[in-house]
Amino acid sequence: MHITLNNGVTMPAIGLGVFQSAPEQTTAAVEAALATGYRHIDTAAAYGNEREVGAGIRSSGLDRSEVFIETKVWVSDYGYDQTLHAWDKATGKLGVDYLDLLILHQPAPDRFEKTIAAHKALERLLADGRVRAIGVSNFMPHHLKELLGSTDVVPAVNQIELHPYFTQPDVQAADTRHGILTQAWSPIGGITFYPGWGQDRRNVMEDPAIAAIAQAHGKSPAQVMLRWHLQQGRSAIPKSTNPARIAENFDIFNFELSTDELAALDTLDTGTRNGPDPDEAREERFAMAIPEA
Repeated sequence: MHITLNNGVTMPAIGLGVFQSAPEQTTAAVEAALATGYRHIDTAAAYGNEREVGAGIRSSGLDRSEVFIETKVWVSDYGYDQTLHAWDKATGKLGVDYLDLLILHQPAPDRFEKTIAAHKALERLLADGRVRAIGVSNFMPHHLKELLGSTDVVPAVNQIELHPYFTQPDVQAADTRHGILTQAWSPIGGITFYPGWGQDRRNVMEDPAIAAIAQAHGKSPAQVMLRWHLQQGRSAIPKSTNPARIAENFDIFNFELSTDELAALDTLDTGTRNGPDPDEAREERFAMAIPEA
């Protein structure tokens, strides 16, 4: 299943995420995903595993054009020239000469002038054909409004934390108004740790309402949640390094949730974020330097 972005580029709706995947596990996870049928891999400079993602893609035997590669620029590389160089770093580590989707990892509102400059660099990369689409991540409606008021190209994608316990309807609505695709990270609520955030976390996978829907379809709770994303027009990036789980997360194209089931999932929203607040400055984290290729 593919989704057409606002610039006409098509993207596989389901991608493999590699956040918190150790470099030594990442290559095998990418290989397993591509062997299963995935054709979309999502990584980031800040994950420290772009090189291993590239190795997994090359070892798959697939042509470069068959795999949609998405990665992210980290805040320490924001700024026009710095972001242009971030493309050099990313493509060098991935071992490719273009990216399918390059996005800004955080809005970084405490230095938003650099965020705007970074987006203008993405626009340049897009115009030069070095990326096929550009986007953002963790942008709230007010971040989008400020960005769009200072740049020329509407982002194709906004990747945000989104699962049944945290649906961010205001962000989804803002994305829709601007023709931006909402892409879910932690689409099944499975992020493992964010020190200082989400200490009273509830496990979405154990929700009884989701379990009942899963049982009715002979599917797992994870498969139900991923199907919920797809049927509501979102892209989803489930993460796993377990080959069986990777395959399970991709086996979601042979059933359909009813309108009532979709609505039941929508009612589970708690409004509680598990990951960092995009409006909170994180100086030490934002200053993390991204190594050269």
